[in-house]
Amino acid sequence: MIKAGIIGGAGYTGGELIRLLINHPYVKITFINSNSNANKFVYEVHKDLIGETDLKFSDSFSFGEGWDEAVLFLCVGHGDARKFLEANTINEKIKIIDLSQDFRLSPQSTVDGRQFVYGLPELNKTQIKSANNIANPGCFATCIQLGLLPLAKAGILGDVYTTGITGSTGAGQSLNATSHFSWRANNISAYKTLNHQHIKEIHQSLLQLQNNFPTSNGGVHFVPWRGDFTRGIYVSSVIDSSLSLEEVKELYNSFYKDAKFTHVSNTMIDLKQVVNTNKCLIHIEKQENKIIVHSATDNLLKGASGQALQNMNLMFGLDEDEGLKLKANYF
Repeated sequence: MIKAGIIGGAGYTGGELIRLLINHPYVKITFINSNSNANKFVYEVHKDLIGETDLKFSDSFSFGEGWDEAVLFLCVGHGDARKFLEANTINEKIKIIDLSQDFRLSPQSTVDGRQFVYGLPELNKTQIKSANNIANPGCFATCIQLGLLPLAKAGILGDVYTTGITGSTGAGQSLNATSHFSWRANNISAYKTLNHQHIKEIHQSLLQLQNNFPTSNGGVHFVPWRGDFTRGIYVSSVIDSSLSLEEVKELYNSFYKDAKFTHVSNTMIDLKQVVNTNKCLIHIEKQENKIIVHSATDNLLKGASGQALQNMNLMFGLDEDEGLKLKANYF
């Protein structure tokens, strides 16, 4: 059994990770840290887990004695993961998966001798399998990248114009002016236009496959939107290309032929197909000299906790989809 610990278990990603781990056949949760909820039952915060677990939150963290394999998930705010690792000594044999953005970019991917690998399995599966530390990708970054990687691999990716909409859980659990029901209901709005924090990690991955991708004066031009639904991301990216639709589809089918969770659909996709799953679905259209790539994911699963578990499976030599055989909430 793999012993698992969670730092920051009270938020959306922490709760989703708990739901997955308590049903994973090869994992035992040792502790779930939450200073603000210490000694509360987990189901008092994540109310859907009543009857599923009697675990309590702790204000400390320890794997105890007698473990051979252990993994620590960091489900804390951006900036807090680095502070946590700088302030605490973690046994070097313990694998770490960080769900914040602290270690995603190459210049910041090391702390106290720990080197983090960018955890997008469709791009870095070989490195993930031998890694001890993973920087889990961002939710929008995952959905956008998976829609673009085959074109970058072919070396034909130019400027990309992308619009994506996300549910309210993408903003985290803390209430603010744009996350409470009265504002979100029957409403959408754009935010962080052309300046979203995930653009840098998207560029980093695309450059990994296509070193002449034009990031200095162009790259991915991204307009994110807030939606009036709970979870999920739907992205549409427009790219210039002279390739035929059949040629583009062949690039995508070839690139993702062995991907466990990313699938190319011949028919138009919708958000309900991926919500509550670790899937990314992709559909491609062609209009004149424009390729339009639609991609959809669940921001809490493939965009966060599901992908973290996928990475854990790879790191420990398990089947990639262990604990992730989930059905979409289609109806």
